Amino acid sequence: MRLQKFLASAGLGSRRACEDLITGGRVRINGRPARLGESIKPGADRITLNGRPLARQKLVYAAFYKPVGYTCSTRDRHAERLAVDLVPDDWPRVFSVGRLDRDSEGLLLMTNDGQFGLRLTHPRYKIPKTYEVSIRGPLTAAGMERLVRGMKIEGEQMAADKVCRVRHRGEETEFQMILSQGKKRQIRRMLAELGHDVVRLKRTSIGPISLGDLKPGKWRLLSHEEMVKLSRLR
Repeated sequence: MRLQKFLASAGLGSRRACEDLITGGRVRINGRPARLGESIKPGADRITLNGRPLARQKLVYAAFYKPVGYTCSTRDRHAERLAVDLVPDDWPRVFSVGRLDRDSEGLLLMTNDGQFGLRLTHPRYKIPKTYEVSIRGPLTAAGMERLVRGMKIEGEQMAADKVCRVRHRGEETEFQMILSQGKKRQIRRMLAELGHDVVRLKRTSIGPISLGDLKPGKWRLLSHEEMVKLSRLR
């Protein structure tokens, strides 16, 4: 097994994070410093991180409803509350797949499988994500067209795949937006470009996985059928 894959299966995060641990000299194989690209034999070779033995963990794949006010990070000394703190204490160390900013809510996928996380977040797979958005003011037809046509913001090209189910409610507009890009705070930045403040932003699906009837702060393990659907994404 490739060393990076073993480290990911031990709950140490994404492939990039595992590579950083190796190049930083923190990983050893049978007492000697590990090298990038090495293969190991789980159960036969002794792998340590900072001198602590590592073992493969039971893999966890879960859907989680991140509430507003929680940060999607395993460590952030500036964050008051972390989403990972809401998962059961007896779980192995997990991380969120993709991100939602602190003021947004909705579906996250939680796992300790680094390869799984990398696959779902890699830009080439273009996995669609669905959001329910509420903004101040009316969303015009021209605004909808521009969101889909795309815009350049701070040197980054951004576009929505689809904008639909538009409903005007008093001084606010509610609609659904589907994205296959994953730029930082993309929806908020695009709508700010149109002059709109976001009142509420909720992610309801990632590819074939839906939030369903989960309540804020709650989770459920992904079913076999959902894992099969995710494995078929290309």
